[in-house]
Amino acid sequence: MSTFQAPKGTYDLTPPRSAKFLAVREAIAAPLRDSGYGYIETPGFENVELFARGVGESTDIVTKEMYTLTTKGGSRLALRPEGTASVLRAALEANLHKAGNLPVKLWYSGSYYRYERPQAGRYRHFSQVGAEAIGTEDPVLDAELIILADQAYRSLGLRQFRILLNSLGDKECRPVYREALQTFLRDLDLDEETRRRIEINPLRVLDDKRADVQKQLTDAPKLRDYLCDACKAYHEEVRALLTAAGVAFEDDEKLVRGLDYYTRTTFEFVHDGLGSQSAVGGGGRYDGLSEMIGGPELPSVGWALGVDRTVLALEAEGVELDLPGITSVYAVPLGEEARRVLFGVVTELRRAGIAADFAFGGRGLKGAMKSANRSGARYTLVAGERDLAEGVVQLKDMESGEQGPVALAEVAAELTKRLG
Repeated sequence: MSTFQAPKGTYDLTPPRSAKFLAVREAIAAPLRDSGYGYIETPGFENVELFARGVGESTDIVTKEMYTLTTKGGSRLALRPEGTASVLRAALEANLHKAGNLPVKLWYSGSYYRYERPQAGRYRHFSQVGAEAIGTEDPVLDAELIILADQAYRSLGLRQFRILLNSLGDKECRPVYREALQTFLRDLDLDEETRRRIEINPLRVLDDKRADVQKQLTDAPKLRDYLCDACKAYHEEVRALLTAAGVAFEDDEKLVRGLDYYTRTTFEFVHDGLGSQSAVGGGGRYDGLSEMIGGPELPSVGWALGVDRTVLALEAEGVELDLPGITSVYAVPLGEEARRVLFGVVTELRRAGIAADFAFGGRGLKGAMKSANRSGARYTLVAGERDLAEGVVQLKDMESGEQGPVALAEVAAELTKRLG
């Protein structure tokens, strides 16, 4: 046992389970790559003010959950708690919005950090795949992103997830609703911190998960009753596009998400098999975020899907992913000359695109064959002095148990044919 362990609230991904996480990341990214989204990668830490302005100074993420540090030069940095603000910052810095047609369509994958009470599905270090479409206000774009996330989940075999959908209005109609909601909330029996939130961002009170708070919100004014005609029309178009695409959703008038930058369309993917941490992903439109962080007006929309929670959802449904084998061929040399020759064969196989491994360490036949079994290889190559003298190796099918000689010069061709 090592003296050190992973920090509290974090985890290590090790084989064989790590292969499942890689498969989930690939499945989420695949429809994005097929839809014009280019890959972007940003630093693991940013200026604290980027998140304070973009995510919102009243959010729990900024006030309680960010890991912050001060550099030797006095700069205040934060480990990134989410991806959107970083991606938009990078796109603005690189002037991607000036390079050609809008929207700028980007996808990313990485680790994020929040100081939270650790529990199943909620970690201090977690992994997400996200997508952002920057610079265009179009309900078709909102619908596209929701459809692509739905497609990704279904390609993995997930079926028991639901899509919650709402509209948060815009800068024209939301202030009117905000005032009405504040008036209602001020009369409720709430703690001091929640009362402070009423004055800064009252919509976030609707997102409070505590039962005693939710009970008092039953008669809260509904945002849908305050939407302007333009927001109503926009939202109805998103709904119509999703329906036409055969993507089922549920209207959820209390869905506000936890970040200050959302406007109009907001959505969440939930899985009822995960208990209290039911959200597996979500996102929405953030038309004012660019201006909040000092950029030009760039209406945008995006989402992030949790890799960790998606894996938990798959396990809750009992979905087994069809994961490719790590090793197709395992080479077992008997003697020093065979070690040199078979290592050359393994190198040739790898260059031919065949996953091959080797019995390192000079073990005997029995121990090496146990390793071959554990590797999951379909075929094993065995060679000793007599085989080499005859210019062959023994090729064993690990499923059928059949074994026979193959000429050294023909090994790669024979395995390529057998493995398809």
